[in-house]
Amino acid sequence: MDSLLEKAPYRTSRRRLSWLAALPLLARHIVRTMPWLTLTTGCLACTAFLALMARLASPSHSPLTDGTVRLAFLPAVAALTFVLRCPFRPVTQATPVPAWLTPAAQVVLALPLLAAAYWLELRIMTGTFPPRMVAHQPAIYPLTAQLAAWCAVAIAVAACVDRSRYADLGGAVAVPVSLAVIGTAWYAPASHRFLADPPASQGELTIAWYLIAAVAVICAGAAMRDQWHRCARRIRRPRLGSRPG
Repeated sequence: MDSLLEKAPYRTSRRRLSWLAALPLLARHIVRTMPWLTLTTGCLACTAFLALMARLASPSHSPLTDGTVRLAFLPAVAALTFVLRCPFRPVTQATPVPAWLTPAAQVVLALPLLAAAYWLELRIMTGTFPPRMVAHQPAIYPLTAQLAAWCAVAIAVAACVDRSRYADLGGAVAVPVSLAVIGTAWYAPASHRFLADPPASQGELTIAWYLIAAVAVICAGAAMRDQWHRCARRIRRPRLGSRPG
């Protein structure tokens, strides 16, 4: 018994060393399998759409609203659902690091592109406001909280789909499901009064959307820690004493 207790810290240190040895190889695998083209295309599409809307709005001298920014950011949210799809899951599961590290690292790599796209959209929107209307620009904090919640919901849905029977379809299932969840939360009468302005204030909107983002992050973390895929149907085992066929 004492020998087992003495070997326990040694085993823990060996596991930590194996983590450190496997991280460079796993990082190279994550970067290579990251869907950079899909994510970059989604971010460029939302920026190009908003730039086109700003070009069309300039002759009429009508500034862009935060609703246009929300609509333009949807391609980036849809592209985010393709990020968590790991095409070589047996490779990541064979390493001594946890299986959830791969999708979590993919999300971390996608955040700078999403932040850059959102920053460009804000620059385009504020550029359509004339100097006399600078004080009437939309509030940035509720808009940031709302788009962060949308991204968190998309990540949670993609993580759940990747652990389901529809894992091979990936974003083809996660995109409509995440957009349906976002649309339901935005337009449903029960939640519209808490998530829309008015009747909710800007502070209430910011808190509500960040709470949704926190819940979505918790659900995504729980789904990423689940290593098992759900079968398409249950396998019926033969009863004892029954003959096969």
